[in-house]
Amino acid sequence: MKRYSVINEKNPREIVMLRSTGCSWKQCIFCDYHLDSCRDAAANYKFNCAVLANVTGIYKRLEVINSGSFCELDEQTMEEIVRVCRDKNIKYVHFECHWLYRDRIPELRRRFADAGSAVLVKQGVETFDYNFRENVLHKGIAVSDPVQIAEGFDECCLLFGLTGQTADSMKEDIRIALDCFKRVCINIMTANSTSVIPDSRVINTFMVEIYPIYKNDERVDILIENTDFGVGEKE
Repeated sequence: MKRYSVINEKNPREIVMLRSTGCSWKQCIFCDYHLDSCRDAAANYKFNCAVLANVTGIYKRLEVINSGSFCELDEQTMEEIVRVCRDKNIKYVHFECHWLYRDRIPELRRRFADAGSAVLVKQGVETFDYNFRENVLHKGIAVSDPVQIAEGFDECCLLFGLTGQTADSMKEDIRIALDCFKRVCINIMTANSTSVIPDSRVINTFMVEIYPIYKNDERVDILIENTDFGVGEKE
């Protein structure tokens, strides 16, 4: 599986997919990313060092994903990320984090500021429709106000291609996301090991009515396949 890639368009950056002890939430019904994990912190550190060794600093910007939240990475791996950012002169480093761990973000920012890197944190919101998000998707975001959801975060992910979504609901999610966050990453649901099946009609609606509007928007990343950033693909 590819763990390192370079994104050359829209917010050019390097991206690494590291391995952690796994998402501790594990209740989102559509997600099986938590399966990419290992309980052995020492093994994860060795594994992650090999991935981070690919970072060149070409764009001075690095995105770190780990199928969960940054706080689920072992301490040695975090130290290695700090070292890489310092040595490669990384000016911006992106992490992902569940809303539940929002209180951990300020310390993360301070830690990387000492290495000369500004931190940007992405949250998987999926949708701002509270009932759909919490009672169907089981995201675990206990507030409904988008401003409260965004507090402390910089970027968010939306998930489209699910039964029940419409052109209007998807457009509204994007509008709110762009109002509350610096950047938005739209993920189109792809089949995985969960019972959630992508809705082809909803996906077609997105591609026809929404994709043309945002495909060139510099603040919007769109992943038609979940491997479109170049990580997660089979080598």
